[in-house]
Amino acid sequence: MTSKVRTFVRENGLSLAFGTAFLLALAGQAFAGHAEFNSELRVDGLAPIGLADYLATSDFAVDVTENWQSEYLQFFLFIFGTVWLLQRGSPESKEMDRAGTETDKQQRIGRYARSDSPRWASAGGWRQSVYSRSLGVLMAGLFLLSWIAQSVAGAAAYNEQRLRQLQQPIGWGEYVLGADFWSRSLQNWQSELLAVASMAIFSVHLRQRGSPESKPVGSPHKSTGVEGG
Repeated sequence: MTSKVRTFVRENGLSLAFGTAFLLALAGQAFAGHAEFNSELRVDGLAPIGLADYLATSDFAVDVTENWQSEYLQFFLFIFGTVWLLQRGSPESKEMDRAGTETDKQQRIGRYARSDSPRWASAGGWRQSVYSRSLGVLMAGLFLLSWIAQSVAGAAAYNEQRLRQLQQPIGWGEYVLGADFWSRSLQNWQSELLAVASMAIFSVHLRQRGSPESKPVGSPHKSTGVEGG
């Protein structure tokens, strides 16, 4: 391994590790979902299908996208919520006197931008306004796209199931207003929101040495917005 490759791996270890874990988990889901899907087909007296055919089904698509949209919803709400909402003693919260969008000086934008600041941070007008909210807007957009993908795939999968049971298919609008769609969505939303709330409150009193998601081990419980390294 060359020094450039080693440097790249070291500097991008977090994204590479989680990206690889994501692909492995997605592959595992594909194999497990394929087996389950074929089991259901056999129960209905239908012939099983191959893995490649299963990956093109609405059942696989809806199982994937329903989890993606809940994750992006979590990040979208957390990014925007932590602008104004505080949690005393949590490293997931800003300091208690910094609620809101903060001053240009605190955010290092406009005339307070440094030489190594992103170019749009020092720009004025719409470019600075857009860049100042780009992360939250991206997460909101990804949530919306994955939500739409889930609703379309979910409607198709639901109608396939109805057809196997000799029932009339329903339209997309009717599916989005129905129990199946909201049951899939809410069971994921509640778990994501619980995880965020748990992280915010447990990190007040508990520590993980060396993690930036935790306060330094010796920090007082009431220390807010202090992260470890």
